[in-house]
Amino acid sequence: MNRAGWHLRANAPAVFWLVALVVVVLIHRNVPASGWLMVHLLFLGAVTNSILVWSWHFAQALLRGPTPSQRGMAVRLVLLNVAVLAVVVSMVANIWLLTLLGSILVGAVVAAHAVVLGLRARKALPSRFGATVWYYVAACLLLPVGAGVGAALAANVGGEAHARLLLVHLAVNVLGFVGLTVLGTLMTLLPTMLRTRVADGADSVARHGVFALLAGVLLTTAGAAAGVMFLCTVGLLVYLGGVVYVCIPLAKAVRGKPPVTFAPLSAIAALVWLAASLVWLVGLTATSGSWNGLHHGIESVAPVLAAGFAAQVLGAALSYLLPVVLGGGPAMVKHRTAILDRAAVFRVVLTNSALLASLLPVPSLVRVGTTFLVLAGLAWFLPLLGMALLQKRPESSTPGARPGAPAAASAAASPAAAPAGTATAYNPAPGRRWGMAAAGLAVVVLVMVAGIVADPTALPGLTRAGDQTAVTATGKTTTVEMTMKNMRFHPDKVDVPVGNRLVIHVTNVDSMVHDLVTAGGAESGRLYPGEQATVDVGVIGAPMDGWCSIVGHRQQGMVFSIVATGAAPTASDMAGMDHGMATAGPSAASQLDFMKEPAAGFTAHNAVIPPLPTGTVHNVTMKVTDQLTEVAAGVKQTLWTYNGSAPGPTLRGKIGDTFKVTLINDATMGHSIDFHAGALAPDVPMRTINPGERLTYTFTATRAGIWMYHCSTMPMSQHIANGMFGAVIIDPPKLPKVDKEYVLIQSELYLGPQGGVADLAKIQADKPDAVVFNGYANQYDFRPLTAKVGEKVRVWVLDAGPNRATAFHVVGGQFSTVWSEGRYLLDGSDPAAGSQALALAPAQGGFVELAFPQAGNYPFVSHYMVDAERGAHGVFKVAG
Repeated sequence: MNRAGWHLRANAPAVFWLVALVVVVLIHRNVPASGWLMVHLLFLGAVTNSILVWSWHFAQALLRGPTPSQRGMAVRLVLLNVAVLAVVVSMVANIWLLTLLGSILVGAVVAAHAVVLGLRARKALPSRFGATVWYYVAACLLLPVGAGVGAALAANVGGEAHARLLLVHLAVNVLGFVGLTVLGTLMTLLPTMLRTRVADGADSVARHGVFALLAGVLLTTAGAAAGVMFLCTVGLLVYLGGVVYVCIPLAKAVRGKPPVTFAPLSAIAALVWLAASLVWLVGLTATSGSWNGLHHGIESVAPVLAAGFAAQVLGAALSYLLPVVLGGGPAMVKHRTAILDRAAVFRVVLTNSALLASLLPVPSLVRVGTTFLVLAGLAWFLPLLGMALLQKRPESSTPGARPGAPAAASAAASPAAAPAGTATAYNPAPGRRWGMAAAGLAVVVLVMVAGIVADPTALPGLTRAGDQTAVTATGKTTTVEMTMKNMRFHPDKVDVPVGNRLVIHVTNVDSMVHDLVTAGGAESGRLYPGEQATVDVGVIGAPMDGWCSIVGHRQQGMVFSIVATGAAPTASDMAGMDHGMATAGPSAASQLDFMKEPAAGFTAHNAVIPPLPTGTVHNVTMKVTDQLTEVAAGVKQTLWTYNGSAPGPTLRGKIGDTFKVTLINDATMGHSIDFHAGALAPDVPMRTINPGERLTYTFTATRAGIWMYHCSTMPMSQHIANGMFGAVIIDPPKLPKVDKEYVLIQSELYLGPQGGVADLAKIQADKPDAVVFNGYANQYDFRPLTAKVGEKVRVWVLDAGPNRATAFHVVGGQFSTVWSEGRYLLDGSDPAAGSQALALAPAQGGFVELAFPQAGNYPFVSHYMVDAERGAHGVFKVAG
């Protein structure tokens, strides 16, 4: 296979992963683990493939000696992409074992590549820039460590350990594996892109620079592993010093031949973002008071390293190298290079100015728009690459030219010695370049202006539409530092002179997601723990309320007031603050009709208890989602659910069994889970996790019963009432077999508007609209539970509340066995003894057993009759 064919195949996986990245970015709201995917499709998929391909290519060019076979390299690329695919699929599907196996294979392949390169370097004859290959060897030996840490992170390590491992992961993989490779390559490739000579002394810098870079990575990793943040700061400073040292000869080359084409412009921009990100990380480690605070800072830096550094340097390298290695004659190389160079200055300015703008404290619409521009600027490379590959050979191309044979190809084959003028791309005139730069900047400015116009409260000197009185602006600004903690704003009262503009710098130091909105329409957007935002409230002309708009948080008291000092009191001031206790919109309760038949095709919640599983360790995944669900005929609510239903799945086991539960929050707000079936300190396993996060909850069942599980995030009553509950059944020892076994979980509905969520005001007033079994009013009237005459039927009953007790009764039936809260009230041994009702308070449970004497319909109810009449009703249909 000739060189052109080899590179087309070898670089295809990197292009595939880039296309996949663009698709995921465009549809990320509908993709599980999209944040993780966007970073790893780039780094693990595209960048890792490119590093293996091009480190192999440059090693052959820089090392003197026989050229090895490509077969081993091809095998490594195949195995690498199998491993990457396994990791990507496993993370989306939440299969940790597959993540572990994929990570091990990635590390093994890259380590094998390091060994091959190292052996090749040891056998090679001396070469001026042969030391560059040792950058590749060191980088590839670091990746297995980073892959292992990545697998550990995927196992849901929590707390401080997660933050420390995340910094190790970033230092080893991004600064080590990617950073060492890029800096080593650019020592010779950047001058080649500029078509100038390598600066004097660059070979010496290349030989010594690797030590500072490697020392920085190791110090940072050691500091994070040991929990010593100061050592991390030192390590990052050492690495930054290594970057500056390596860039000295590069700066000389740039000064001698300023860049005008895409490849060097993009590569230089990538180096600037690398340095800026390092300064950012140094600041974070030097000032963060805790590892948890650093965790969110790292998550903010990672996208910048991805888009600003990795994506730009990858686009630069491929734009320059692919036309050269594909060959086809000087004219063809020049033609392809010109295609990939189109709108070069415009693309680079667009990408980098948009990325910078997205990092500023701008309104959310501006951030969305500028982020899209970053994607457009980076992804522009892909259609240009397609055009270049499909380009037919120009007529001026040398007849019969062998691909890869022209002198132009020597630029990629031996970059250190590349002649000036080789593979010359178009060189637009200075005026045209300045015009493209101005156009790129203008697009960014227009998007920012459009975002601000869409949110006019961000414009200085204007009052908000929501201001209660007209006021003359004083031109002064009142700035307030505010924090969110323990479901409160601190301070919760802000005094602002009338006519002053109010700007709030708000930081979320709580463990939950919050936001800040005002009656005038200003908002912060959702802030995860550790995040901050600047909210421009506008010119203050009258008192105004503010609150957190996350469901339930405002009602729990997460409010603040803006006091306009010097303003005349208004009627609303006299009436006091309205904290919005009621849910917006008319309640769906008016549409309740307990006699109404459900629509055709209605399927009742399966009340049949699951069989006792085999084994003693049960792995369970609980995914939290927002689900539009019918709760009565013609009435729908947006429930917060475990695995898509309310109640959530019923788990079953026996005493001594261990349950390993993975909780994944794919909803729009913070949630948690509390298993009554386990006894353990609740601080960590029952903590609230934010959207996109996960945790592992492990408990061992030591006592029998039907145990409730539920969300314990505040306000807990609303989370339970809105669907976040279920049952764990731990069989009592020697539990006899029965003919049929059902589970019924009673709960209440406090209806918000049609399609809305549970009304917290009704919950707090204990005024349910309906009381139901298994989440739907009267569903077993319309879809009865079945039995046969003489069969022994066991019914497990749990009262999930959150407020109403139950007295479970079967009309026409008598219980021969009653088991409640850990003990038998009747054990069935006395045929003359019986029971008529099982009384349970909220969160209590038990079971009853009975046999039906005749065929017919036997209603079952809560004998709190008002509840039976509002939905806590069903039927056993007994056949003869």
